[in-house]
Amino acid sequence: MPRVLLIEDDPAVREGVELGLRRRGHDVRSAATGEAGLAALGEFRPDLLLLDLMLPGLNGVQVCRRVREDSQLPIIMLTARGDDFDVIVGLEAGADDYIVKPARPEVIEARIRAVLRRIEDTGPGRPATEVHGDLTIDRAGLTVTKGGRRLALAPSELKLLLHLSAAPEQVFSRQQLLEHVWEHSYHADARLVDACVRRLRNKIEDESGTPRYVQTLRGFGYRFGPL
Repeated sequence: MPRVLLIEDDPAVREGVELGLRRRGHDVRSAATGEAGLAALGEFRPDLLLLDLMLPGLNGVQVCRRVREDSQLPIIMLTARGDDFDVIVGLEAGADDYIVKPARPEVIEARIRAVLRRIEDTGPGRPATEVHGDLTIDRAGLTVTKGGRRLALAPSELKLLLHLSAAPEQVFSRQQLLEHVWEHSYHADARLVDACVRRLRNKIEDESGTPRYVQTLRGFGYRFGPL
């Protein structure tokens, strides 16, 4: 089972989430502050980080940015509220998903599995390696290079790119992408998609403001080019 690092300052929430994950077989390490959580990363080497947004001292957004400086570790942010500003800032910092507290253990488990699930379907009839201009997508190795330089893509960014590029020119609505990439079967929050698209464009596009690969069709959704 995946190893989970939980950074949460509320003792009741921390103990409840940790107990729920342990009952489901996870190896869990918990920390009450961002500083303690960062210190535990190297020693514990988790498969996923559950990160509270509102931490004392070094807050969740700052922790997320620190992790993203040199790691693509999957990150799910925990927030006590679904406030637009807080959620968007957390997603822009590099989180792969977020959960509004309080959340049932089965919901947390489902989100963990969705984020960690390996990408097995490379798309019907798709070659293992595709070249689109200076962008090369290796579906077998799950790597992406631009101009010969390997890109560091977070799990949600890689899944989004693989899904869009498997059907070039096909337009996907935000809801379709939520269901296929994030595996949210309910009418979920489109901010996950929009924030991930912005992060992906910053990495694969020459000019993120004039995207060549991930294009927006206003009122419909997104599609993969290239132009």
